[in-house]
Amino acid sequence: MRYNCLVMKSSIHPTTYRPVVFSDEAAGFSFLTQSTADSSETVKWEDGNEYPLVKVHISSASHPFFTGEEKIIDTEGRVDRFKARAAAAEARKEALANKAKKAKAQSEKKSASDK
Repeated sequence: MRYNCLVMKSSIHPTTYRPVVFSDEAAGFSFLTQSTADSSETVKWEDGNEYPLVKVHISSASHPFFTGEEKIIDTEGRVDRFKARAAAAEARKEALANKAKKAKAQSEKKSASDK
């Protein structure tokens, strides 16, 4: 049996490559490349031609690994929702603590008046 002879499958790779503009909305960065990505939007590129436009949330222009700085890119509101949940949990915790203090004070007052 021969292991060094690899047979590649034919017709599994796409052949419909075309020029596509990828745009990082957060960083204001766009680049033109070949891709098979589908898009219903188009954009006029620097050379005057119109190309399909694919919007991405993060690219090398905005990713902390490539920029060397840490910044939160919150395009879907995840950080805000997390902060709101944490604040609501803290408010509930304080309300329960106040309720427990009032109940304890009332029970102490009642036990003092029973004596």
